[in-house]
Amino acid sequence: MPRTYLPRLLPVLGFLALFSIAATAQQRDSQADQGNIPRVYSYDNMPPRQLIDCPTAATLPRASFDVRLRTSSDGSVILTTQVGLHRRLMLGVSYGGEGILGDGKADGYDQVEFNVKYQLISETLVTPAVSFGYDGQGSGRYFNDLKRFMYKSKGFYAVISKGYQTYRWSSGLHGGVNYSLESEGDGDKNISLFVGADLSLQQDVSLVAEYDLALNDNKDTEHSGRGWGYLNTGIRWIFSERLEIGFDMQNLIDNRNDTTSPTRGLRITYHEFF
Repeated sequence: MPRTYLPRLLPVLGFLALFSIAATAQQRDSQADQGNIPRVYSYDNMPPRQLIDCPTAATLPRASFDVRLRTSSDGSVILTTQVGLHRRLMLGVSYGGEGILGDGKADGYDQVEFNVKYQLISETLVTPAVSFGYDGQGSGRYFNDLKRFMYKSKGFYAVISKGYQTYRWSSGLHGGVNYSLESEGDGDKNISLFVGADLSLQQDVSLVAEYDLALNDNKDTEHSGRGWGYLNTGIRWIFSERLEIGFDMQNLIDNRNDTTSPTRGLRITYHEFF
């Protein structure tokens, strides 16, 4: 098989493998508990509100908040806090900078970014959840001349999610469309699409994966994608009742022109109720 086709097939093969694992597990367990039920909120079984870069339709429970610390390329660190104002609505702010980790010069981003998500339709046994939102926070290096992050923010988006829970397994499928305001800076104004999945292996360990087609990041420039899209994966460990630790791998199919290896990052998330 020609090498040029391999990056385009890897995302498809990866998601097929992940979905097959989830479907097999659910089919086996459903024989014992008579079918799947939607996932419910609890500290050890809270649907992810974000996979790696892509959002899901889940929102924070009312009167709760979380704080997330995330690292990415170039020693960057991003701190995000979000609050559940209503069971359908959450708001958040984020700020970070480059060179925070390592021995280089630390340089903060130009401004604080905001995010909001509203769940228009709640999930039922049959129908998925549907949410609309905005997230202005990208990740990695920020290119001032292009007014964009290395990995663009999602900007305005709409996303659907369907979760399944059996006696032993919990999983979810997600898909959405987005328009990043950072596209105004580099002239790549296309609307993009993304899909993702999450799968719990045990009560305290889960896997997440996403594929962003990155249609708004495929121009042939030094700091853009190559048109293959971004395949990202991560693992999550619930260290304690309210503390979650994760490890992420971004750009697994070498989509960028200015990098030679995937981006590795850590994230720490703390959940709490008022």
